[in-house]
Amino acid sequence: MGDVRWGTHFCQFYRDKKDLLDILIPYFRAGLKNNEFCLWVCSEPLDAGEARKALARAVPGFASYVKRGQVEILPYTEWYLKGGRFNSSRVLRSWVDKVNRALDRGFEGLRLSGNTFWLERKDWKQFTDYEEEINSVVTRFKMIALCTYAIDRCGVDEVIDVINNHQSTLIRRGGAWTVVENSSYKKTQEELRQTERRFREVYERSPIGIELYDADGKLVEANPSCLEIFGVSSVD
Repeated sequence: MGDVRWGTHFCQFYRDKKDLLDILIPYFRAGLKNNEFCLWVCSEPLDAGEARKALARAVPGFASYVKRGQVEILPYTEWYLKGGRFNSSRVLRSWVDKVNRALDRGFEGLRLSGNTFWLERKDWKQFTDYEEEINSVVTRFKMIALCTYAIDRCGVDEVIDVINNHQSTLIRRGGAWTVVENSSYKKTQEELRQTERRFREVYERSPIGIELYDADGKLVEANPSCLEIFGVSSVD
């Protein structure tokens, strides 16, 4: 995958425990090294205890990360099925709460992974809608999300749903991991980048003073014309 930016929501199709460890151990090791809060939600075939032991073996000084509260490893029953049932709104709020708390505690952001082995067919539609909605959550916060799906529990329709709801997909083919990009997402991202470039050009060159404020009403940026009007060099 290379460098993964904030706002990335991707997935992995796995066949067994080894597939999960091949991807998730280096994934979380990188997060811990980068001062990110790491949350790993486990299900079969890899339970929370096994995940913790595997990460401890692979990460030097793992106990110190645990002591400072930088890593949390939970069974799916304590996250997705808290209260005995899956509630997409509650889970989405919980992700946002986690990332905000992580930032308040001085971490760079939230790196997460959730395994969906527990998911029953009767809940598939609700969970698919949740996965689609989480895209809008992840892209607005300093979050990186990796969802893992057991390929043997997915039919053709389910595989298509998963690929459509993620920016990219990791699949093992011929003994090597392959990244499958979501072309629709890539097209949308490129269109957004082009729009941003056009806005930035207008913003920088406009003879009209333009001021940008954050959600709390604080002035965070002003274009060159605005700075010239007020005779200042910056908004500070």
